[in-house]
Amino acid sequence: MAMPEVIEFIAQYATEIDAPVRTKTAAVSVERLDDGYRVMTDGGAIECRRLVIATGACNVPVVPRVRDGLPSSLSSMTPFDYRNPDDLPDGGVLVVGASATGVQLADEIHRSGRPVVLSVGEHVRLPRTYRGHDVLWWMDASGVWNERYDQIDDLTRARSLPSPQLVGTPEHSTLDLNVLQDNGVELVGRLSTVRDGRALFSGGLRNQFALADLKMNRLLGTFDEWAEATAVEASPVERFDPTRAPKSPRLSLDLGSGEIRTVVWATGFRPDYSWLDVDVVDRKGRLEHDGGVVASPGMYVIGLPVLRRRKSTFIHGAEDDAREIVDHLARSLS
Repeated sequence: MAMPEVIEFIAQYATEIDAPVRTKTAAVSVERLDDGYRVMTDGGAIECRRLVIATGACNVPVVPRVRDGLPSSLSSMTPFDYRNPDDLPDGGVLVVGASATGVQLADEIHRSGRPVVLSVGEHVRLPRTYRGHDVLWWMDASGVWNERYDQIDDLTRARSLPSPQLVGTPEHSTLDLNVLQDNGVELVGRLSTVRDGRALFSGGLRNQFALADLKMNRLLGTFDEWAEATAVEASPVERFDPTRAPKSPRLSLDLGSGEIRTVVWATGFRPDYSWLDVDVVDRKGRLEHDGGVVASPGMYVIGLPVLRRRKSTFIHGAEDDAREIVDHLARSLS
């Protein structure tokens, strides 16, 4: 669906369910009552027997502590601050992080005429299309998106995986590290620290590339097996060139030389539960829940990564989760 179609879908949904939505109303705090919860808003209190948290997984940008070592002369921002390249100072840009946000920003900023250095850590590489279909069509049709949280060996890791290197364009283009290099973006390793005004990068770039390529090919193999078993109509099997490692990637960068004027931290996001005055958040800021059933009677959550399925954070993925959570909620009320 294109953006106008998504907007129309949401608008039609709102009209059909005719829910008593309170717009422009901020939830300030939530506290536990004897038989439910009190939600304090800037428009008054709301008391309820059951509460569903649907505030999303990307409320606050995650920025590593190494930012504190940046020279004061540099502009430092997160994707929440960034709007377009014209807002950046003239000169080079260091983008830290090579997931979906990082590669998209590196591409856009470089196309504005600025030199870009991209610091690459763990990432998930995917082609935009595979064997004649969008790669997310394969994820859905082959059943990968439907894998349940209680079937995943390392659930904690699955919930913290970086977002795949994908971009939505009319041309359905692939935007991976090979494309960025072909366009002139310089790749360096993971940013490990900033010391005496110098950014120091890890030397494990080739290993990161090899691991991402291996995982991509395993996933494509899963698609191939499903396609053969179901005789689905698709073009021939494809494989893609390995990610090319620079011959001599830089291990350090003098941030005071003037080569870099801006650092953009595309290092991920996290939920914000600072308003939740109920003891259900662990020391790392993660909500304690089992498939969306929070560790406090009558409280639920939806829309987090791999909540009940791998597709849980997608609009179409939340539907199945919502159905099961509402079933649990209804049983608890009765």
